[in-house]
Amino acid sequence: MNYTITQIPERTAKPRQNGLTMVMDKGLSIRQVEDFLSTSADYTDIVKLGWATSFVTPNLTEKLAVYASAGIPVYFGGTLFEAFVARNQFDEYRKLIDKYKLSYAEVSDGSIEMPQDEKCEYIRTLAQQVTVLSEVGSKDEAKIIPPYKWIKLMQAELEAGAWKVIGEAREGGNVGLFRASGEVRQGLVEEILTQIPAESIIWEAPQKAQQVWFVKLLGANVNLGNIAPHECIPLETIRLGLRGDTFSHFLNS
Repeated sequence: MNYTITQIPERTAKPRQNGLTMVMDKGLSIRQVEDFLSTSADYTDIVKLGWATSFVTPNLTEKLAVYASAGIPVYFGGTLFEAFVARNQFDEYRKLIDKYKLSYAEVSDGSIEMPQDEKCEYIRTLAQQVTVLSEVGSKDEAKIIPPYKWIKLMQAELEAGAWKVIGEAREGGNVGLFRASGEVRQGLVEEILTQIPAESIIWEAPQKAQQVWFVKLLGANVNLGNIAPHECIPLETIRLGLRGDTFSHFLNS
């Protein structure tokens, strides 16, 4: 930090297990990645190359090397995993992870129908190879999953070996955890938290109002994901009570 201000909430230190910021890269160039990391590497814990963008990203190996040089782990979006599974190419997907020297992978079923037992088997298999993040929730806004099922799915996937479970919201923040308007499904989140530890969940929250809501609910060290690169520093100020939205939240009364 550049100077001292009192009554700032304590942030966990990198490498963090809690208080994670997962940034979504939807196609940054190598130069843009370098610029992003020059300001935000300290506040970024992990980067997801959104959905299947890695398939069409130029100079992918070189781009991954830039992230690696900054100590930022990268993983490919869950939709790419689903694309391989839907084509019966899971073994090829595992080889892809090794080819690009990835240490994380995402298992999801937001775009395809997959029995829970099968999904957990994928998690168990990949967990022997890399650290697994498992996404829960559908990308179909018409498919509403009841809270008890969210809890059941999250519990099973954590037991299968997922490091964290991710609450689905897409890059727009308008499905899954959120209504089409972007409003948090508050009852859903609160119900999930009665059974699943907050530190085991990464909440996808691309919109500022969503980030504010989760910080007010769970504090500065809530795990948040699908953060746009240019929103990484703004999010850190929200976490620290240095933006109007959370300005009074951490002040001693």
